[in-house]
Amino acid sequence: MMFKTSNNNTREKTILRVTWTGFFVNVLLAAGKLAAGILGKSSAMIADAIHSVSDFATDLVVLVFVKISSKPADDKYRYGHGKFETLATFLVGIVLIFVAFELIRDNGKTILSVLSKEITPERPGQIALWAAGVSILVKEILYWYTLFKGKQVNSSAVMANAWHHRSDALSSVATLIGIGLSYFLSEKWRILDPVAAVFVGILIIRVAYKLLKPTFEELMERSLPREEESRILDIVTREFPLVKDPHKLKTRRIGNARAIQLDIRLDGTLTVNESHRIAAAIEDRLVAEFGPDTHVIVHVDPYENRTIS
Repeated sequence: MMFKTSNNNTREKTILRVTWTGFFVNVLLAAGKLAAGILGKSSAMIADAIHSVSDFATDLVVLVFVKISSKPADDKYRYGHGKFETLATFLVGIVLIFVAFELIRDNGKTILSVLSKEITPERPGQIALWAAGVSILVKEILYWYTLFKGKQVNSSAVMANAWHHRSDALSSVATLIGIGLSYFLSEKWRILDPVAAVFVGILIIRVAYKLLKPTFEELMERSLPREEESRILDIVTREFPLVKDPHKLKTRRIGNARAIQLDIRLDGTLTVNESHRIAAAIEDRLVAEFGPDTHVIVHVDPYENRTIS
């Protein structure tokens, strides 16, 4: 059996290029921040380095799953492998939540220990302060670059990874604030380092929720948005006057592609060839509207003129 496929080599190369860029940047940042945290005696910077480790771990997830999702349809996956990319996005969201809860838990313990006077935070060194500033700048640039490329190729996994870069930048902002206050102000202000980290953890959970909600809905076969379904019906009824009563519309997403199934009614006196030609024209029109990876199935039911007003 032959399957329709689209030339997505450029898309795959773009995704791989941007993800490999993020991977190597994250490896260098994680190593640099870990060294700065140890040399500068900053637990906040060490925690930030661990966050960067989670970044290049999710880069690996994207690299593996996007490679799989770019494969064409075959006998085993007749709708293609697009949902592997959705699964990659889902896993990135889960990792974000895990990292956020770890940040909140660890820094919450630190806050309680400082309040109970069990520990006295050390004054960090300047190297940790500079490392936080560099991390913010680099990760913010990487965020915008990755987000732009993700939108360009319509990849949810790449856009999810962009938000992971942003979460690391936010974490570094909290680290910079905490280290800055600890370095320049008196000892009592050092508790704001873990407080800021907890706040960033909450922001990361919010970002993760925004990523997980649509991917979960897609994995659960949620229909396309109402406006897209209305557009489908409008195209069929407006551009194909011989079609009556388009019904049983079923839609869903498969990665970055769409699947559309629709029943239409045609005059029962039309020949099989004529009915097939109209159904094929509708399929081609919807593919042209929603992209070459769109899967369209149009089923034809007959009607008699006297039964339809």
